[in-house]
Amino acid sequence: MIWMRRIGLFTLLWLLISLPARAVLTIEITQGSDEAMPIAVVPFAWGGEGKAPEQLDQIIGADLHRSGFFRPLDKDDLIARPNTASKVNYADWRALNVNYLVVGRILPRDDGSYTVQFQLLDVNRRQQLAGYSLQTDKSGLRRTAHQISDIIYQEITGKRGAFDTFIAYITVIRDQADKPRYQLAIADSDGHNEQVIYKSRQPMLSPSWSPDGKKLVFVSFARGRSEIYIQNILSGETRRLAEFSGLNSSPTWSPDGEYLAMTLSRDGNPEVYVMHIEDRSLQRITRNGAIDTEPAWLPDSKGLVFTSDRGGSPQLYEVALNGDMRPAGRPARLTFRGSYNARASVSPDGKHVAMVHREGSRFRIAVQNRDSGQFRVLTDSRLDESPSFAPNGSMIIYATEDDYRGILSAVSVDGRAQQQLSLQQGDVREPAWSPLRSE
Repeated sequence: MIWMRRIGLFTLLWLLISLPARAVLTIEITQGSDEAMPIAVVPFAWGGEGKAPEQLDQIIGADLHRSGFFRPLDKDDLIARPNTASKVNYADWRALNVNYLVVGRILPRDDGSYTVQFQLLDVNRRQQLAGYSLQTDKSGLRRTAHQISDIIYQEITGKRGAFDTFIAYITVIRDQADKPRYQLAIADSDGHNEQVIYKSRQPMLSPSWSPDGKKLVFVSFARGRSEIYIQNILSGETRRLAEFSGLNSSPTWSPDGEYLAMTLSRDGNPEVYVMHIEDRSLQRITRNGAIDTEPAWLPDSKGLVFTSDRGGSPQLYEVALNGDMRPAGRPARLTFRGSYNARASVSPDGKHVAMVHREGSRFRIAVQNRDSGQFRVLTDSRLDESPSFAPNGSMIIYATEDDYRGILSAVSVDGRAQQQLSLQQGDVREPAWSPLRSE
């Protein structure tokens, strides 16, 4: 792979190699936590004939393991397979040092759909923490498993889960003439159910989700230069939004859904702007002879974090915004550790900023507390890029490489758990984690 960095713009373009037309992301847990809570997810009993239509226990167990907070018991170590709380011998499970137990069953319905029943049990207290009965069809069984994982996660940790969400990313395939075709795709948070929603013969960059999860904004070179497009995921409609002279890059949706922050060089120098989506009116945010780029919104839509080399090297700066999207004061420098900190992603609660941090010749993912300034490097790879927070703030997904091949990885905010999401061949880059689903 050949990597091309435009000096000062801190954004990636790449040349990619062959990718299968219908690839599947696979997940490998590369680092767990010794402090993770032991939990047992018993295979759900199947109330119909033949094999169960989906192994919900495997999906739920994998979700919980990936979070870094749980250590699911291996299936071979299960001492019993109850499907309701009334059949549980709590003493047996306590002997295995299991803190929590998940039991359930899948029941077929006359109309071809299914009822999924499950219970979350506290082994030490010998009581039920949650119990639900969910209706779904066959195509929705995986989502039902993610919803169950979210319920379990919230009941035990007190925080919303983020398993029933999506990730967006960019891949490329090469046709028989060895010409590249770039693809903007989305998949479930565990890499399944991939959908390609936009294709182009030219590179694409920087996907960003709308707050309602129904649209993506991204950069495309379809007409030979960078322009910003909005893609409606449900209807398939594509709308070109920014085609100004010069650079159009780094778009990101405001949390209130009304604005896009972006980088434009329409006035000669790359600066941060805010566009009102409805009427496409612009407000210039930065005015500096340096390169200002890669804006990221604060969760209240009242401020931005962006990358600038105005201090001599790429660092993160923060600027407050008034209600009319005008700057409320001068930008303040946010990062001071090292000579390179770029590509910010702000946690949903606004307490942390993830970034690409350079140590020597290596680019790694780091996180900084906005109030205290506490700084922590989370990864130890050679070329990590494009961090994006999970919508509950617990994980960060990012692009990296393995054996000179682009893959996606994720790391918990405390660094305890890491995982790789990779395609069987080819490269995948530019990840963006979706908002939580509202329905």
